[in-house]
Amino acid sequence: MTLRFAVAQCNFVVGDLNGNAQRIIEAAQQAHAQGVDVLLTPELALAGYAAEDLYLRPAFLADCAHAVQQVAAACAELEGLHVVLGHPWAMEQASNPGGRSTGGPLAHNAATVWHAGQCVARYAKQCLPNYQVFDERRYFAPGGAPCVFAVRGHRVGVLICEDAWYPEPAQQAKQQGAQVLAVLNASPYHVGKSAEREAVMAQRALGLGLPLAYAHLVGGQDEVVFEGRSFAVDSHGQVAARAPGFVEALPVWRLDVAAGQWQGTVAPLEDAQADLWRALALGLYDYVQKNRFPSVLLGLSGGIDSALVLALAVDALGADRVHAVMMPSPYTADISLIDARDMASRLGVRYHECPVAPTFDALRQTLAPVFEGAAEDATEENLQARVRGNLLMAISNKFGALVLTTGNKSELATGYCTLYGDMAGGFALIKDVVKTQVYALARWRNQHNPMGGVAQPIPQRIIERAPSAELRPDQTDQDSLPAYDVLDAILQAYIEQEQTPHDIVAQGHDPEVVQRVLHLLRANEYKRRQGAIGVRVTHRAFGRDWRYPITQGYRHRGPQASAA
Repeated sequence: MTLRFAVAQCNFVVGDLNGNAQRIIEAAQQAHAQGVDVLLTPELALAGYAAEDLYLRPAFLADCAHAVQQVAAACAELEGLHVVLGHPWAMEQASNPGGRSTGGPLAHNAATVWHAGQCVARYAKQCLPNYQVFDERRYFAPGGAPCVFAVRGHRVGVLICEDAWYPEPAQQAKQQGAQVLAVLNASPYHVGKSAEREAVMAQRALGLGLPLAYAHLVGGQDEVVFEGRSFAVDSHGQVAARAPGFVEALPVWRLDVAAGQWQGTVAPLEDAQADLWRALALGLYDYVQKNRFPSVLLGLSGGIDSALVLALAVDALGADRVHAVMMPSPYTADISLIDARDMASRLGVRYHECPVAPTFDALRQTLAPVFEGAAEDATEENLQARVRGNLLMAISNKFGALVLTTGNKSELATGYCTLYGDMAGGFALIKDVVKTQVYALARWRNQHNPMGGVAQPIPQRIIERAPSAELRPDQTDQDSLPAYDVLDAILQAYIEQEQTPHDIVAQGHDPEVVQRVLHLLRANEYKRRQGAIGVRVTHRAFGRDWRYPITQGYRHRGPQASAA
């Protein structure tokens, strides 16, 4: 005997309870029309993931409960369909009539199974993650019991995300008679996460001898992005069906319960660069759309970082919603102007040139009495960057465009950026992309066209030129920083792999260079705290992944203490 499963792989909006409910209802109606027995929604689909401190407001939880009933009532006439709905489930004893939090979690991260307008089962997530971007112990109380429900004589066990990464909850479901596992998820993307996810779920299915359906969210939410790619694994641990990545979908899979075998379409996995490009583009698109910005704006310098951001923005939003502004200084090379004009022309974006020299000179004259007797230094360099920041924000104020900053992870790590200058803006698209990866992505995009946009959007000379802030004569980045391949290797080892300074030196890096890089990393925490959010694409991004104190005196005391 077979069962039909469908997944509502939708792009929900956090807090848009009516809109999210309607998306689920429409998915249920479409699934029912295809003879589906079980519709799975992603984790916390009704509220959106993650609603953060909204979960601490009793009024929000009450509105969620109303939306749950809205979905249940709308699906009551869909004969034979079981809807497994992800939502926050308020605990009555944890709320108070004053409408404020009592200081602890007010809800469970839950899934309710609805059939013919009736709640036939409810599950509370047992394993609450509290690492990287996850703060679930702040918001939810853990459940402690398995959930198994019957569909046409067969038994389906429900798990929520982290539950499936540990053996115990799945074993509990099997002990209660589950013949298939249904896993609701909202698991943020980072490079390599899709393969890791499938490998763990395959191990879980194989270890229990049970088929598994994995329902995943798609879309961007502030710093995080979800890639979709819902999938099904058979009882032998083989991926038998997979939805496409980075798009909404309603895949339908048929399960031979006795054999533990699925029938469905297996969408191919893309290479890492394609994934990264689509993740960045989706993260930007959803931030702009969900916050109702009409367009985006960025400073186009003729350098690699702004070129990459421009290409991504046009792929994500279309040329008609992108405005590039070139702001030459007295030190801007002619080829920077030529390349910026070339790229703007290739992509067909709105383009203006606003020289900073008049404003820069006026500021120097204003400050001359204060600076009398002091030699020019980085102060004057930063003035140019801050003039540019002011120009971009003025244009943003006038037209409502979101300013995209163009700094990369290597620069933010080491402070090679200017507060209220090139850091001024609302969304830092490549803040989690190191400089070497910036170059790799630019080369990749010139050879591929993943979203059907402009072919070869980035002038080759931009990719080949030595990077420079162009704030003084003949300046290059390497005047102030180690070579980017060295710098990025040190940063990735320390930030993403959590290696000690001693470990990094043991890999062959110069101890003095390691010491200098880590000093810069510590010293510029205050800058990063004031920077714009951006898309998280590694498992350790600056922001919610990285919570180090600004004021602190810790230094590593291991075998290579001098490199701390």
